[in-house]
Amino acid sequence: MADTTGITLVDLDEGGVDRAFRADVLEGLQQAQKAVPARWFYDETGSRLFEDITRLPEYYPTRAETQILRDRGAEFADLIGPGRAVVEFGSGSSVKTPLVLGAIDPGAYVPLDISGDFLRAAAADLAEKFPGLPVFPVEADFTKKVELPAQTAEMAKLGFFPGSTIGNMVARTAVDLLRSMRETLGDEALLLIGMDLIKDSRVLTAAYDDAAGVTAAFNLNLLHRINRELGGTIPVDKFAHRAVWNDTFARIEMHLEAQDDLTFEVSGRRFGMRRGETIHTENSHKFDRRSQYTLLLAGRWTPVQRWIDTEDRFSLILARATVPRTAP
Repeated sequence: MADTTGITLVDLDEGGVDRAFRADVLEGLQQAQKAVPARWFYDETGSRLFEDITRLPEYYPTRAETQILRDRGAEFADLIGPGRAVVEFGSGSSVKTPLVLGAIDPGAYVPLDISGDFLRAAAADLAEKFPGLPVFPVEADFTKKVELPAQTAEMAKLGFFPGSTIGNMVARTAVDLLRSMRETLGDEALLLIGMDLIKDSRVLTAAYDDAAGVTAAFNLNLLHRINRELGGTIPVDKFAHRAVWNDTFARIEMHLEAQDDLTFEVSGRRFGMRRGETIHTENSHKFDRRSQYTLLLAGRWTPVQRWIDTEDRFSLILARATVPRTAP
Protein backbone atom coordinates (compact mmCIF):
# COMPACT_ATOMS: atom_id res chain seq x y z
CA MET A 1 0.00 0.00 0.00
CA ALA A 2 1.34 3.45 -0.90
CA ASP A 3 2.42 5.75 1.93
CA THR A 4 1.27 9.10 0.55
CA THR A 5 1.85 10.97 3.83
CA GLY A 6 5.51 11.15 2.85
CA ILE A 7 8.62 12.71 4.35
CA THR A 8 9.13 16.41 5.11
CA LEU A 9 12.63 17.88 4.70
CA VAL A 10 11.72 21.60 4.58
CA ASP A 11 13.37 23.80 7.27
CA LEU A 12 10.55 25.62 9.08
CA ASP A 13 10.91 28.19 11.85
CA GLU A 14 8.95 28.15 15.11
CA GLY A 15 6.03 29.87 13.35
CA GLY A 16 5.91 27.28 10.56
CA VAL A 17 7.45 29.58 7.93
CA ASP A 18 10.00 28.22 5.46
CA ARG A 19 13.28 29.88 6.44
CA ALA A 20 14.59 29.76 2.88
CA PHE A 21 11.46 31.52 1.60
CA ARG A 22 11.92 34.39 4.03
CA ALA A 23 15.64 34.68 3.26
CA ASP A 24 15.11 34.71 -0.52
CA VAL A 25 12.34 37.32 -0.37
CA LEU A 26 14.19 39.67 1.97
CA GLU A 27 17.40 39.41 -0.02
CA GLY A 28 15.61 39.82 -3.35
CA LEU A 29 13.68 42.92 -2.31
CA GLN A 30 16.92 44.65 -1.29
CA GLN A 31 18.46 44.37 -4.76
CA ALA A 32 18.54 47.21 -7.29
CA GLN A 33 16.48 45.00 -9.62
CA LYS A 34 14.12 43.44 -7.11
CA ALA A 35 13.62 39.72 -7.66
CA VAL A 36 12.12 36.63 -6.02
CA PRO A 37 13.04 33.12 -7.25
CA ALA A 38 10.30 31.43 -9.29
CA ARG A 39 10.27 28.35 -7.07
CA TRP A 40 8.28 30.34 -4.48
CA PHE A 41 5.28 30.57 -6.81
CA TYR A 42 4.27 27.10 -5.75
CA ASP A 43 2.27 27.25 -2.58
CA GLU A 44 -1.00 25.31 -2.80
CA THR A 45 -2.80 28.14 -4.61
CA GLY A 46 0.11 28.75 -6.97
CA SER A 47 0.38 25.06 -7.80
CA ARG A 48 -3.31 24.89 -8.66
CA LEU A 49 -3.13 28.06 -10.75
CA PHE A 50 -0.22 26.58 -12.69
CA GLU A 51 -2.28 23.48 -13.39
CA ASP A 52 -4.93 25.85 -14.79
CA ILE A 53 -2.28 27.55 -16.95
CA THR A 54 -1.33 24.23 -18.53
CA ARG A 55 -4.87 23.91 -19.92
CA LEU A 56 -4.98 27.37 -21.53
CA PRO A 57 -5.16 27.58 -25.35
CA GLU A 58 -2.12 29.88 -25.47
CA TYR A 59 0.04 27.60 -23.32
CA TYR A 60 1.40 25.04 -25.80
CA PRO A 61 4.21 23.34 -23.76
CA THR A 62 1.98 20.90 -21.88
CA ARG A 63 0.14 19.75 -25.01
CA ALA A 64 3.38 19.39 -26.97
CA GLU A 65 5.17 17.46 -24.21
CA THR A 66 2.14 15.24 -23.64
CA GLN A 67 2.07 14.40 -27.34
CA ILE A 68 5.68 13.21 -27.17
CA LEU A 69 4.98 11.12 -24.07
CA ARG A 70 1.96 9.48 -25.69
CA ASP A 71 3.64 8.82 -29.04
CA ARG A 72 7.02 7.57 -27.79
CA GLY A 73 6.10 5.30 -24.89
CA ALA A 74 7.53 2.17 -26.52
CA GLU A 75 10.86 3.94 -27.13
CA PHE A 76 10.99 5.08 -23.50
CA ALA A 77 10.39 1.51 -22.36
CA ASP A 78 13.21 0.16 -24.54
CA LEU A 79 15.75 2.78 -23.49
CA ILE A 80 14.86 3.01 -19.79
CA GLY A 81 13.84 -0.54 -18.96
CA PRO A 82 11.63 -1.77 -16.08
CA GLY A 83 12.10 -1.61 -12.32
CA ARG A 84 13.53 1.89 -11.86
CA ALA A 85 12.39 4.22 -9.11
CA VAL A 86 10.93 7.25 -10.91
CA VAL A 87 11.96 10.37 -9.00
CA GLU A 88 9.93 13.35 -10.18
CA PHE A 89 11.29 16.81 -9.42
CA GLY A 90 8.02 18.68 -8.82
CA SER A 91 4.66 17.06 -8.07
CA GLY A 92 3.31 15.02 -10.95
CA SER A 93 0.50 16.30 -13.15
CA SER A 94 -2.60 14.24 -13.77
CA VAL A 95 -1.61 13.85 -17.43
CA LYS A 96 2.14 13.58 -17.96
CA THR A 97 3.30 11.47 -15.03
CA PRO A 98 0.89 8.55 -15.65
CA LEU A 99 2.13 8.36 -19.24
CA VAL A 100 5.70 7.79 -18.03
CA LEU A 101 4.71 5.38 -15.26
CA GLY A 102 2.48 3.42 -17.62
CA ALA A 103 5.17 3.11 -20.27
CA ILE A 104 8.16 1.85 -18.30
CA ASP A 105 6.90 -0.49 -15.53
CA PRO A 106 8.66 1.30 -12.62
CA GLY A 107 9.62 -0.18 -9.25
CA ALA A 108 8.50 2.88 -7.25
CA TYR A 109 7.45 6.50 -7.64
CA VAL A 110 9.04 9.29 -5.55
CA PRO A 111 7.59 12.76 -6.14
CA LEU A 112 9.64 15.63 -4.68
CA ASP A 113 8.08 19.05 -4.13
CA ILE A 114 8.36 22.05 -1.85
CA SER A 115 4.54 22.49 -1.69
CA GLY A 116 3.54 19.83 0.81
CA ASP A 117 -0.26 19.92 0.45
CA PHE A 118 -0.15 19.80 -3.34
CA LEU A 119 2.51 17.09 -3.20
CA ARG A 120 0.43 14.80 -1.01
CA ALA A 121 -2.69 15.34 -3.11
CA ALA A 122 -0.78 14.52 -6.31
CA ALA A 123 0.82 11.46 -4.68
CA ALA A 124 -2.56 10.16 -3.51
CA ASP A 125 -3.98 10.62 -7.01
CA LEU A 126 -1.11 8.69 -8.60
CA ALA A 127 -1.35 5.94 -5.97
CA GLU A 128 -5.02 5.50 -6.83
CA LYS A 129 -4.25 5.26 -10.56
CA PHE A 130 -1.41 2.75 -9.98
CA PRO A 131 -2.55 0.68 -6.96
CA GLY A 132 0.34 -1.77 -7.17
CA LEU A 133 3.05 0.88 -7.31
CA PRO A 134 4.85 1.98 -4.12
CA VAL A 135 4.59 5.78 -3.82
CA PHE A 136 6.87 7.71 -1.44
CA PRO A 137 6.31 11.51 -1.54
CA VAL A 138 9.09 13.71 -0.15
CA GLU A 139 8.47 17.36 0.76
CA ALA A 140 11.83 18.97 0.07
CA ASP A 141 13.72 21.69 -1.75
CA PHE A 142 14.99 19.67 -4.71
CA THR A 143 17.47 22.38 -5.75
CA LYS A 144 19.77 20.66 -3.25
CA LYS A 145 20.68 16.99 -2.84
CA VAL A 146 17.73 15.05 -1.40
CA GLU A 147 18.00 11.85 0.62
CA LEU A 148 15.57 9.47 -1.06
CA PRO A 149 13.41 6.98 0.88
CA ALA A 150 15.29 3.93 2.11
CA GLN A 151 12.84 1.65 0.29
CA THR A 152 14.33 2.80 -3.04
CA ALA A 153 17.99 2.48 -2.06
CA GLU A 154 18.68 -0.62 -4.17
CA MET A 155 16.75 0.55 -7.24
CA ALA A 156 18.30 2.31 -10.22
CA LYS A 157 16.69 5.72 -10.64
CA LEU A 158 14.98 7.64 -13.43
CA GLY A 159 14.74 11.35 -12.78
CA PHE A 160 11.72 12.99 -14.42
CA PHE A 161 11.78 16.79 -14.81
CA PRO A 162 9.05 17.81 -17.27
CA GLY A 163 7.62 21.14 -18.33
CA SER A 164 10.90 22.93 -19.13
CA THR A 165 11.20 23.99 -15.50
CA ILE A 166 14.97 23.94 -16.06
CA GLY A 167 14.40 27.01 -18.23
CA ASN A 168 13.31 29.03 -15.17
CA MET A 169 16.95 29.20 -14.09
CA VAL A 170 19.93 31.15 -15.34
CA ALA A 171 22.70 28.93 -16.69
CA ARG A 172 24.74 28.84 -13.48
CA THR A 173 21.75 27.84 -11.35
CA ALA A 174 20.52 25.33 -13.92
CA VAL A 175 23.92 23.62 -13.96
CA ASP A 176 23.95 23.54 -10.14
CA LEU A 177 20.48 21.93 -10.15
CA LEU A 178 21.45 19.31 -12.72
CA ARG A 179 24.50 18.44 -10.63
CA SER A 180 22.43 18.15 -7.45
CA MET A 181 20.02 15.88 -9.34
CA ARG A 182 22.99 13.77 -10.34
CA GLU A 183 23.93 13.47 -6.63
CA THR A 184 20.36 12.67 -5.60
CA LEU A 185 19.85 10.00 -8.25
CA GLY A 186 23.24 8.25 -8.22
CA ASP A 187 25.72 6.83 -10.71
CA GLU A 188 23.39 4.50 -12.62
CA ALA A 189 20.67 7.10 -13.10
CA LEU A 190 18.86 8.31 -16.17
CA LEU A 191 17.12 11.69 -16.51
CA LEU A 192 14.10 12.45 -18.71
CA ILE A 193 13.89 16.23 -18.99
CA GLY A 194 11.65 18.64 -20.89
CA MET A 195 13.07 21.73 -22.60
CA ASP A 196 11.12 24.32 -24.57
CA LEU A 197 12.40 25.46 -27.97
CA ILE A 198 13.11 28.93 -29.38
CA LYS A 199 10.25 30.09 -31.62
CA ASP A 200 8.31 33.18 -32.74
CA SER A 201 8.34 35.71 -29.89
CA ARG A 202 4.61 36.42 -30.37
CA VAL A 203 3.79 32.78 -29.62
CA LEU A 204 6.05 32.85 -26.58
CA THR A 205 4.68 36.09 -25.17
CA ALA A 206 1.07 34.93 -25.53
CA ALA A 207 1.88 31.73 -23.63
CA TYR A 208 2.95 33.80 -20.61
CA ASP A 209 0.32 36.55 -20.84
CA ASP A 210 -2.94 34.76 -21.61
CA ALA A 211 -6.17 36.55 -22.45
CA ALA A 212 -8.02 35.08 -19.46
CA GLY A 213 -5.50 36.50 -16.98
CA VAL A 214 -4.66 33.19 -15.32
CA THR A 215 -0.90 33.75 -15.61
CA ALA A 216 -1.35 37.23 -14.15
CA ALA A 217 -3.18 35.71 -11.16
CA PHE A 218 -0.39 33.14 -10.80
CA ASN A 219 2.26 35.88 -10.77
CA LEU A 220 0.34 38.13 -8.35
CA ASN A 221 -0.31 35.18 -6.02
CA LEU A 222 3.36 35.39 -5.04
CA LEU A 223 2.64 38.74 -3.40
CA HIS A 224 -0.40 37.31 -1.61
CA ARG A 225 1.83 34.49 -0.31
CA ILE A 226 4.44 36.96 0.95
CA ASN A 227 1.74 38.94 2.76
CA ARG A 228 0.20 35.83 4.30
CA GLU A 229 3.33 33.94 5.34
CA LEU A 230 5.81 36.76 5.99
CA GLY A 231 3.58 39.39 7.55
CA GLY A 232 3.72 41.52 4.43
CA THR A 233 1.75 44.70 3.73
CA ILE A 234 2.28 44.71 -0.05
CA PRO A 235 -0.65 46.43 -1.84
CA VAL A 236 -1.21 43.68 -4.39
CA ASP A 237 -3.78 45.72 -6.31
CA LYS A 238 -1.05 48.27 -7.07
CA PHE A 239 0.96 45.76 -9.14
CA ALA A 240 0.47 44.52 -12.71
CA HIS A 241 1.71 41.38 -14.44
CA ARG A 242 4.21 41.87 -17.28
CA ALA A 243 5.65 39.24 -19.67
CA VAL A 244 8.36 40.27 -22.17
CA TRP A 245 10.71 38.47 -24.58
CA ASN A 246 14.41 39.14 -23.95
CA ASP A 247 16.14 38.11 -27.17
CA THR A 248 19.65 38.65 -25.80
CA PHE A 249 19.16 35.88 -23.24
CA ALA A 250 16.62 33.83 -25.26
CA ARG A 251 14.02 33.99 -22.51
CA ILE A 252 10.60 35.20 -21.52
CA GLU A 253 10.78 37.32 -18.37
CA MET A 254 7.88 37.76 -15.96
CA HIS A 255 7.75 40.86 -13.78
CA LEU A 256 5.39 42.50 -11.29
CA GLU A 257 5.31 46.22 -12.08
CA ALA A 258 4.44 48.88 -9.49
CA GLN A 259 1.63 51.12 -10.74
CA ASP A 260 2.38 53.90 -8.19
CA ASP A 261 5.15 54.91 -5.81
CA LEU A 262 4.83 52.41 -2.94
CA THR A 263 6.10 51.54 0.52
CA PHE A 264 5.42 48.29 2.35
CA GLU A 265 6.80 45.93 4.98
CA VAL A 266 7.85 42.27 4.89
CA SER A 267 8.88 40.49 8.09
CA GLY A 268 9.22 43.86 9.81
CA ARG A 269 11.52 45.35 7.15
CA ARG A 270 10.46 48.37 5.12
CA PHE A 271 10.80 48.57 1.34
CA GLY A 272 9.99 51.18 -1.28
CA MET A 273 9.34 51.07 -5.02
CA ARG A 274 8.87 53.79 -7.62
CA ARG A 275 6.14 53.69 -10.24
CA GLY A 276 7.31 51.51 -13.15
CA GLU A 277 9.85 49.60 -11.02
CA THR A 278 9.46 45.83 -11.13
CA ILE A 279 9.99 42.68 -9.12
CA HIS A 280 11.49 40.10 -11.49
CA THR A 281 9.72 36.82 -10.70
CA GLU A 282 10.54 34.36 -13.47
CA ASN A 283 12.73 33.57 -16.43
CA SER A 284 11.71 30.97 -18.97
CA HIS A 285 14.71 30.24 -21.17
CA LYS A 286 14.22 28.67 -24.58
CA PHE A 287 16.75 26.38 -26.24
CA ASP A 288 18.09 24.88 -29.42
CA ARG A 289 19.78 21.47 -29.59
CA ARG A 290 23.31 22.78 -28.99
CA SER A 291 22.38 24.86 -25.96
CA GLN A 292 20.38 21.94 -24.52
CA TYR A 293 23.29 19.53 -24.84
CA THR A 294 25.83 22.03 -23.51
CA LEU A 295 23.69 22.62 -20.42
CA LEU A 296 23.22 18.90 -19.76
CA LEU A 297 26.89 18.10 -20.22
CA ALA A 298 27.87 20.90 -17.84
CA GLY A 299 25.44 19.41 -15.33
CA ARG A 300 27.14 15.97 -15.64
CA TRP A 301 24.50 14.33 -17.84
CA THR A 302 25.22 12.80 -21.25
CA PRO A 303 22.38 13.03 -23.83
CA VAL A 304 21.12 9.67 -25.10
CA GLN A 305 18.03 10.50 -27.18
CA ARG A 306 16.01 13.61 -28.09
CA TRP A 307 12.38 13.78 -29.17
CA ILE A 308 10.43 16.76 -30.61
CA ASP A 309 6.66 17.15 -31.03
CA THR A 310 5.13 17.23 -34.49
CA GLU A 311 4.98 21.05 -34.59
CA ASP A 312 8.63 21.55 -33.52
CA ARG A 313 7.66 23.41 -30.36
CA PHE A 314 9.04 21.34 -27.50
CA SER A 315 11.58 18.61 -26.78
CA LEU A 316 12.13 15.77 -24.33
CA ILE A 317 15.67 14.52 -23.76
CA LEU A 318 16.82 11.29 -22.13
CA ALA A 319 20.29 11.55 -20.58
CA ARG A 320 22.45 9.25 -18.49
CA ALA A 321 24.63 10.17 -15.53
CA THR A 322 28.04 11.05 -16.90
CA VAL A 323 30.89 8.83 -15.75
CA PRO A 324 33.62 11.08 -14.26
CA ARG A 325 36.82 11.32 -16.33
CA THR A 326 40.24 12.74 -15.53
CA ALA A 327 41.17 13.47 -19.15
CA PRO A 328 39.46 15.60 -21.85
